[in-house]
Amino acid sequence: MTVVSTEKDTEALTLTIVAELAAPPERAWQLFADPRQLERWWGPPTWPATFYEHDFTVEGRAAYYMTGPDGEKAGGWWRFLGIDEPRSLSFEDGFADTDGQPVDSMPTTRARVELQEIPTGTRMTIVSFFRSSAELEQLAQMGMVEGMTAAMGQIDGILAEG
Repeated sequence: MTVVSTEKDTEALTLTIVAELAAPPERAWQLFADPRQLERWWGPPTWPATFYEHDFTVEGRAAYYMTGPDGEKAGGWWRFLGIDEPRSLSFEDGFADTDGQPVDSMPTTRARVELQEIPTGTRMTIVSFFRSSAELEQLAQMGMVEGMTAAMGQIDGILAEG
């Protein structure tokens, strides 16, 4: 599995997941830049993602839905805030309704991804920032930690394909 650590920090209002990947940062970057690769790992194995919008530019938007084992769908959206290929990106991350529009009653987080070259490939650190401890706990109770860990566990297989 690619994930080497997870840390939920209730004081800093962050969730940090660190993975080590057997590929250089330029290759790891494609996991975000290419929507077909992104959708192969963004959702947990039982909830695969489909990205139907992916404007990978600053202020660009991505929209997707994950499909559960019984066919139920859960939508999401991103707004890219910063892109520094192949080192880092940041984006807002929220829930979407069936039309792809933000669901205001659900939390919106901010995420920062850093790709750092290490001797064995890349260390990918994803930090999710929450607006309140209540929102952090709400998303943790919904399975965010387990879901992200399972989702990131699929990356090795994608990278092994080249």
